[in-house]
Amino acid sequence: MTRPLAAAERFVAGLPQGARAGLQVVYAPLMQIRPIQAQVSLDGVKGVIFTSANGVEAASRETAARLPAFCVGERTAKAAAEAGWQAVSLGQCADELVERMLQQPPEAPLLHLRGAHARGGIAQRLTDGGIPCRAQTVYDQVLLALSEEAQAVLSAQKDVIVPLFSPRTASHFASQCGDAAHLHLIALSQAVAEPLKSLNCKVLRVSKEPDAEAMAEAVFDAAAQLSRLEGKGRAE
Repeated sequence: MTRPLAAAERFVAGLPQGARAGLQVVYAPLMQIRPIQAQVSLDGVKGVIFTSANGVEAASRETAARLPAFCVGERTAKAAAEAGWQAVSLGQCADELVERMLQQPPEAPLLHLRGAHARGGIAQRLTDGGIPCRAQTVYDQVLLALSEEAQAVLSAQKDVIVPLFSPRTASHFASQCGDAAHLHLIALSQAVAEPLKSLNCKVLRVSKEPDAEAMAEAVFDAAAQLSRLEGKGRAE
């Protein structure tokens, strides 16, 4: 698991029990979330945008105001609601959120509270579409090296399932993983899969939907396939 530790542990806990029972899980975060201590000014702002629960956590430390919050993903919306924001989920990715907001423009101006490394150009696209929006960075995503344990597992030349959730993490993993011939890579989206295509991996599959539930299903399917292959090998 290459996600930040808390997110990785949540994902593993959400896997079907059958998948967890047969897996050895190695936690090797390739990214650490570091809040940026900066005052969040909501003067004149009518609503905020959150594209991750990390943004919710960081922003909620810096301001007591709780405006309407337009979120990417149900989990982000849930985190925002639990923090007191008037939260609603508007799709599973930046494109869906922008499309829905342009179709039904909310009261503006808006503020996108985001990480230092973000995709989608949400604030600019909304502004260009007639909904004034600016962005403020409230946390950083610092890349980390693969742990010694992860390196040992990868170099053992045994089948390894690696779920990857962001293009930046995928690119960073691709630069460190070495021989990928035994890896079963699962990408959250086509954008996440792109930097992995240069690897000579055993399997590269893309999640049916860009959310944790579909990723968990893909991991379960990969684990079940490996179990069947191992059973066949023993039988032979």
